[in-house]
Amino acid sequence: MISELPAGGVDRLKWFKSSYSSNSSEADCVELATTPRTVHVRDSKDAPGPRLGFTPAAWEAFVAYASES
Repeated sequence: MISELPAGGVDRLKWFKSSYSSNSSEADCVELATTPRTVHVRDSKDAPGPRLGFTPAAWEAFVAYASES
């Protein structure tokens, strides 16, 4: 995992949810924020909590694998 952050740190990341996510505050969702070298992932219910960072290639491989299920 990697942790490249934009100038200004984590507060400058633009997070978004999947279009498949519910708008309910009760929903179990992940949010993503991208930079040129990192895909950041966090739990939407715990925004200030832990985050994961992946290379775009690793994230692409994960999405392809998850889509096969």
